[in-house]
Amino acid sequence: MAETTEASGRAAGAPAPAAVPGPGHGRDAAGAPGPGPTAPTVLEVLRRLDSGPRGLTEAEAEERLARSGGNTVPGRRPASWPRLFVRSLRDPFTAVLGCLGLVSALVLAWGAASVILLLVAVSCVLRASGEHRADRSMAGLRELVATTATVLRRADGEEAAAAREIPVDDLVPGDVVRLGPGELVPADVRLLRSSGLTVHQAALTGESAPVAKHAEDTPGRTGGGVFEQPQLCFQGSSVASGSATAVVTATGGHTRFAAAQDRYPGPREASAFDRSVHGISWTLIRFMLLTPPLVLMANAALRGRGLETLPFAVAVAVGLTPEMLPVLVTTCLARGASLLARTHGVIVKRLPALHDVGAVDVLCLDKTGTLTQDRPVVDRAIGADGRDDPDVLRWAAVNAWWTLQLADLPVPDALDEAILDAADEDALTAYDGTAAVPFDPLRRLATAVVRTPGRLGRHTLVVKGDVEAVLGRCVLTEDARERLRGLAAEQAESGVRVLAVATAERRARTRAYTPADERGLTFHGLVTLRDALTPTAADALVVLTGQGVTVKILTGDHPGTAARACRDLGIPVADDAVLTADRIDGLTDTELSELAGRTTVFARCTPEHKARVTLALRDAGHTVGFLGDGVNDLPALSAADVGIAPREAADVAREGADVVLAEKDLTAIAHAISAGRHASGNIATYLRVTLSSNLGNVIAMLSAGLLLPFLPMLPAQVLAQNLCFDAAQLAFVHDRPHPSELRRPTVLRPRELLRFITGFGLLNAVADLATFGVLAMALYGPGTGDDEAAFHSGWFTENLLTQALVMLLLRIGRRGAEGRRPGPVAWAAAALAAIGLLLPPSPLGPLLGLTTLPGLYYPQLAAVLGLYAAGLLAARARYERRHAGDADGR
Repeated sequence: MAETTEASGRAAGAPAPAAVPGPGHGRDAAGAPGPGPTAPTVLEVLRRLDSGPRGLTEAEAEERLARSGGNTVPGRRPASWPRLFVRSLRDPFTAVLGCLGLVSALVLAWGAASVILLLVAVSCVLRASGEHRADRSMAGLRELVATTATVLRRADGEEAAAAREIPVDDLVPGDVVRLGPGELVPADVRLLRSSGLTVHQAALTGESAPVAKHAEDTPGRTGGGVFEQPQLCFQGSSVASGSATAVVTATGGHTRFAAAQDRYPGPREASAFDRSVHGISWTLIRFMLLTPPLVLMANAALRGRGLETLPFAVAVAVGLTPEMLPVLVTTCLARGASLLARTHGVIVKRLPALHDVGAVDVLCLDKTGTLTQDRPVVDRAIGADGRDDPDVLRWAAVNAWWTLQLADLPVPDALDEAILDAADEDALTAYDGTAAVPFDPLRRLATAVVRTPGRLGRHTLVVKGDVEAVLGRCVLTEDARERLRGLAAEQAESGVRVLAVATAERRARTRAYTPADERGLTFHGLVTLRDALTPTAADALVVLTGQGVTVKILTGDHPGTAARACRDLGIPVADDAVLTADRIDGLTDTELSELAGRTTVFARCTPEHKARVTLALRDAGHTVGFLGDGVNDLPALSAADVGIAPREAADVAREGADVVLAEKDLTAIAHAISAGRHASGNIATYLRVTLSSNLGNVIAMLSAGLLLPFLPMLPAQVLAQNLCFDAAQLAFVHDRPHPSELRRPTVLRPRELLRFITGFGLLNAVADLATFGVLAMALYGPGTGDDEAAFHSGWFTENLLTQALVMLLLRIGRRGAEGRRPGPVAWAAAALAAIGLLLPPSPLGPLLGLTTLPGLYYPQLAAVLGLYAAGLLAARARYERRHAGDADGR
């Protein structure tokens, strides 16, 4: 369907997307038609509201304010810090650690219980504090929204009405307000008078082009939604051009804006982070629940040891658990979120959402304000023969200039402004305007009258507007008219807006010109306009593509317009990669899930369509981010793994989002994705290193417990070793992942992680078992002491040294020292190795049951460690090759 324009600057020819319906049926106070075919007249609305053109008196307004309440949309109250702290306790890892801490206390292992519960408290404090700061930042953003409106009020019924500014919260039904360019519509209103009024209501409908509004009592469109009624404006929209006086019909929770918000209160589905965390948590819980009974039964059956091994069994279960994970996860995410807020103005409201941003592989967004600016630019000026003709642009500019000057318009229409920006200023000064017939939504035309240069006593009428309206007033044969209609339709299908330009010469006169003079015109040509591209969009799209993110456009606009913007920015759009809402309605969820992956543009989308497409992409296995700024985007913001909104978005959209941007800019999203992958990469590295090392130690402990006549390691030694290892791994918070890790989505996949830790854990267990052989040879040599204490000391040293190697060598993507100075992880690994070598012979060693080792042990241990390092490097190289192949396959 061709996309034309209603008049100079008013897009038309394409139906608006379906609006979000409000509550109730029949007619409401706003004069919105229900089942009936027409809307109430101005007098009927004023009578129903018990108001008049002069507005309300102060006493009436105060009485209504007390009765109906303030003009505030019910919003979400930010959670208090204590509530956020309690909520963080529900994290699965935190719950597991809490249970282990309680079990440790029950078996009187007070040291273990104290350490574990302290880690739980630190993690919850960090998470609650980070989310509380985000809530405070959001509260600051709300203060940036306009808070006053111009209203007509009277001191009493006899005095004349006076215009004054009052807080928006104090508006009541029946108030008469004035609207001007750039102002927000403060409530639902019914127009009383208007002049060239157009409004942006994309926040409610998703339609990017300004919508023409007028106060005339005209029948509503058959089958049209309430947002298509020309005499109604709604809270959540803003004035693009023109001015108006209107009566307030609904405020606060009774507005369509509030109704749209209440329609989508459903809870958010589990995000990518939540799904990953729950999967990994249950895997660890199964291991930990299985480990203590195995230890107890094995020791009871083979060694005759009973409940006295319970503290050791609990210590083994604790040894399998990544105790520092809640602290490290929260610290990584909080650090990344803080850095984003300081450097790029990006507020992460929910800390786990930063991981989800890093995992995003599909980003859904509207084109307006993101790929394109909310303003048009001239694309071409085409003559009647279909060729470029600069004279067409010159005549269009003359019309725009003198209409603006002589019709007393406050600001130029958006399309007129684009035409004036593209025109030669010298051409405008060659004409002297005498009159203008301003734009009328019913005529869909604007006419300027200028003196004809070089011909005294002659005037030239310059007419510009909707193609069909102009062609109907031109002197043309029917064949020529059809050819020009086809030319306009062809241009519109390519994704541009089309204006027609015509002129007519008349004898000069002094009486006013009227629409009746717009006849017998000579057709000059067409001016096409496209959406201005956002300056940073092209570069940001290149970055997003390099990050492995696919961009999909979900818009209420014409499919040609959206596809044109994509092609201009270098986004490939195949002929079968455009899907319209009517086709979406005919697809099952399974069919849509299959088709969504191949589709780039989803056009004519309603809020329900956007949410359904988002869910279809998630069902197909993608992690989906959605960028939206209006009430109509609420369902999709909730359906996505990550909801993203700009600072200037509607309040409810900002509050429903997980991430808030300072500007609606793809560059900021690219920065957020990098920060999310940075934090997630460090978390994934910690999990791989910790769990593989811990699993190897647990296997070795179970094996040693069956082979030795004594416990292979005392509970205090297990906890001391874990504490040293976990403290060293806090260095991963400050690590920089390899660049290859930032080029693809970072997702914690439980099965993939389980395969990794099983393979490397078995390798670690082999190194531990080899150490047993080394200890056997060393302990039965000359100068050996207590076999049990020496065994504990030797294994304690070997464990910390192997864990230091694991920290250095299991950071995926790292090859060698990379020619850089040692970073935090290298220093932490060195400190861990030093503790392993120096603690047993130190004065603190006997307190933990450790002793000095024989000299023969160390060269043999070095050989074991050398073989272990070689095995780690070989296994890592194999894993990276397979992992790279899997990533390419995805």
